[in-house]
Amino acid sequence: MLESGAASLYNSGWMDGWMEGKSAGRERLALHGSQADERGTAYPEKPRELPEFRIPPCNQTWSSRDQGRGVGAQWVSEKNCLQDISDQMAQRQTLPSPGSCLDTASCISLAPRSCFSTIYAWDGACAWIPCNYRIPGKENILNHLTLYHNPYYNTTTKDFEGAVLYSNQKAEEFPPYQERVQFLGNEKGNCTLYINPVKVSDSGQLGLRIMTVGPEKWMESIGLNVSEKAPPPHIQLPPEIQELQEVTVTCSLNFACFGYQIHLQWSLEEPAVNATTLAPKTPPTTHITLTTKTISSQSNLMFQPQWTHHGKNLTCQLWDPTKQHILSEKTVQLDVKHLPKLKIQVLPQEATVMEGASVTMECQVISSNPQYWRISWLKNGNLLPGTKNVLSLPEVTRDMSGKYQCEALNVLGTGKSEGVDLQVLHAPEPSRVQLSPSTVQEGNQVKLTCVSRANPPPTNYTWYYNGIEMPGRTNQNFQIPEALLRHAGRYSCLAENSLGLGQVGQEAELDVQYPPKEVTTVIQNPVPIREGDSVTLLCTYNSSNPRVTRYEWDTVGSRVLPAGLTIQNVAWDTGPVKCAACNQWCFWSPPVNLDVQYAPKDVRVLISPRTEIYSGHRVLLQCDFSSSHPADIHFFWKKNGVFLEEGKDLSFDSISPEDAGSYNCLVNNSIGQTESKAWAVQVLYAPRRLHVSVSPKDGVIEGGEAVLTCESDANPPISHYAWFDWNNQDLHHYNQMLRLNPVKVQQSGAYWCQGTNRLGRSQSPPSTLTVYYSAATISRRAALGVGFCLAVFLLAIWGVKLQRSWKRIQSQQRLQENSSGQSFFVRNIKARRTPQAEGPHSLGCYNPVMEDAVSYAALRFPPGETDSPRLGDAGTSEMQGLSPNRDDTVTYSVVQKSQLGDYENVTPSVLEDEGIHYSELVHFGAGERPLAQEGVEYVILKH
Repeated sequence: MLESGAASLYNSGWMDGWMEGKSAGRERLALHGSQADERGTAYPEKPRELPEFRIPPCNQTWSSRDQGRGVGAQWVSEKNCLQDISDQMAQRQTLPSPGSCLDTASCISLAPRSCFSTIYAWDGACAWIPCNYRIPGKENILNHLTLYHNPYYNTTTKDFEGAVLYSNQKAEEFPPYQERVQFLGNEKGNCTLYINPVKVSDSGQLGLRIMTVGPEKWMESIGLNVSEKAPPPHIQLPPEIQELQEVTVTCSLNFACFGYQIHLQWSLEEPAVNATTLAPKTPPTTHITLTTKTISSQSNLMFQPQWTHHGKNLTCQLWDPTKQHILSEKTVQLDVKHLPKLKIQVLPQEATVMEGASVTMECQVISSNPQYWRISWLKNGNLLPGTKNVLSLPEVTRDMSGKYQCEALNVLGTGKSEGVDLQVLHAPEPSRVQLSPSTVQEGNQVKLTCVSRANPPPTNYTWYYNGIEMPGRTNQNFQIPEALLRHAGRYSCLAENSLGLGQVGQEAELDVQYPPKEVTTVIQNPVPIREGDSVTLLCTYNSSNPRVTRYEWDTVGSRVLPAGLTIQNVAWDTGPVKCAACNQWCFWSPPVNLDVQYAPKDVRVLISPRTEIYSGHRVLLQCDFSSSHPADIHFFWKKNGVFLEEGKDLSFDSISPEDAGSYNCLVNNSIGQTESKAWAVQVLYAPRRLHVSVSPKDGVIEGGEAVLTCESDANPPISHYAWFDWNNQDLHHYNQMLRLNPVKVQQSGAYWCQGTNRLGRSQSPPSTLTVYYSAATISRRAALGVGFCLAVFLLAIWGVKLQRSWKRIQSQQRLQENSSGQSFFVRNIKARRTPQAEGPHSLGCYNPVMEDAVSYAALRFPPGETDSPRLGDAGTSEMQGLSPNRDDTVTYSVVQKSQLGDYENVTPSVLEDEGIHYSELVHFGAGERPLAQEGVEYVILKH
């Protein structure tokens, strides 16, 4: 593969038989360069079945294919260069395309060249041939390298022949020198060659033959052109050069050889190039490029051309520093574009004339690139009419004095000449006085200048003050360091030059201004002034220039009049007042004290000690104030709003709780009286005067609410309460109030409380709480007593009857021991109820329904008895036989229904009989009775 240079690359095996049966004119491929994007030229070996091998023209593509073997070759020309020639060998080996060395391809690259590229040198110089190669595979290494001069292909020997300039005799051994040729390469891809010196006879083609251990062979060629003398370098100028615009000029030579030192240096015709004329940013140096892509020597010159460089010859010289002489040179003419360069020729030459003389000016164009097309004239920067290159002034006046210029125009712009100052001589004109500043403040500096137009300038001046000459004043200017009122007035001057005296012109008025003088503040009110009065003040002055336009006051809260000040409701602490009368400047009066009289201020009570006050301690109250005008004052004390005593101090040797209260002190003078804020005096003491108040105090009926309050006198207030009863038992209640709800009769008694604060403890005397029975309780207890007595009485009667009944039953049992019959008797013993006394039924209501009576009787038979039951004589009970396996028990009941009354709250007209029902069982029959006790149960339910 080729990295650079135009080349034809062929494999030796591919060339076998190429020349068989062909004419001698086509037996050899002419060795010549082709400009092909820095590709080299190679030589084919053993071509097969190709009747003719032709290098296609640039920018064309040609291809052919061996139809019989399927082997094709292709050449591609790109960028006017032969880029690719490839063939597939019988061994199916594909050669790399020229253009770049790839890792998978074998290639050689020689020095760069365009189509038909050539290495240039001259007789006695040297030739440096950069070369590199790449052989893929570890076993394929460089074996033989041969450099031919004008090689050709011998069809008989089927090999290249020619003058051998360098060749290694032994495989893989490369001697460094062979006559003039030096091998600078190695076995790792570098095949650079160096020929020193070169001769004119060396011109021609150089062919480099490379063979590896394997079957690969290459042939690369490049042209060598050796001239008798060194060729001139090439100068490259930018497309356009303008003055003062930085440009770069390049000088290059297609030659480079490390063994032959050359310099490229610059020179400019009149003068030569140096830092002064060209002012290059960097000194020009020679840069050498020697690679497989570029062989050149180059020098760049950077400078800012002047318009004077236009048309000058710029030369680049090839310099031999060893022999100290010029080998060759190249010269170009600079075309520097610039504005028109002009010059004015004036007659008379000095351009200074008397008024009325004649003056001629000519505008000369020194240089213009490109050509100018118009000329104009200017005076003091203003365009004059006319476009001729000659300006004629036949009779000049003093007004024609000034600076004259001419200008010309081309495509780059306008060029101007240097100015010519035309001076017209005349005597001074009427003078005038210029004041700086025009108005001056008293005490400041003022400068006076006499202005008079004259040519030549005035040399002597005369000054006048109010029409009177001021002796000793002969300069154009004079100063007054401190302007005073006496300096005010009219000033004028007279100028004189070598041509004569001028005239006194317009006078100037010096106005010395000053602020108002003797400013004072005047009080209009009668004295004395009391707090709250309205005060009027006036601001007066003696003189002022300019006049007074406003007044200023240094107080607030007032109404400003044109020349005065009214202070409404003047404050007691109003400070001194001053005013200022103002024109352009303000001047302040001395301050005036209003001397406002007022009642005492900031009256307050001071107490000692300032800590807590305890009962029995010594306490001092003092009345204090901040100020009073007038100073004659009196002190008074009040307690809780009531006058107490007179004096500044109020002392307590042993303060008591009764001394606590709100204290005020009063201070008065002839203007008024001021009272202090109330000061609360608190006396701290332990609890005292404890007592218990009972509510209600006349007693309480049980079930109601009783509230006991522990009242006391203490400071600080009691923080802990305790309650005790008449037995001194702690009730574990710790609030100020003891609330009993509902109250009981048992809670009647004496109660007392105990109070504690951080200063001590005290207890109250006992107070009695009386709790009365309620009417319900009284009635209930009375009824309970009566019921108890009645119950005792009834039990006694019942006991007597029970005893009698028991005896009767015992007698009957004895009579029935031998009888098996059974009988059941129910007796109803009725008794009349005693009529109740008529009276009010206040304690209850009568309800006959509640008087129904139910009697129960349970009959239990002894075990073993199976007799059937019999009916009793009452006719109201029913007896059923029981199974022997069951409990022989029969329950009898007797219900007596009372007759209902008409109303529940009316006593019945007929008294009911109270009934006691007895159930008796008579068991007749023989046989022994079991020991089991017979039982009869009686139940009476009565309402």
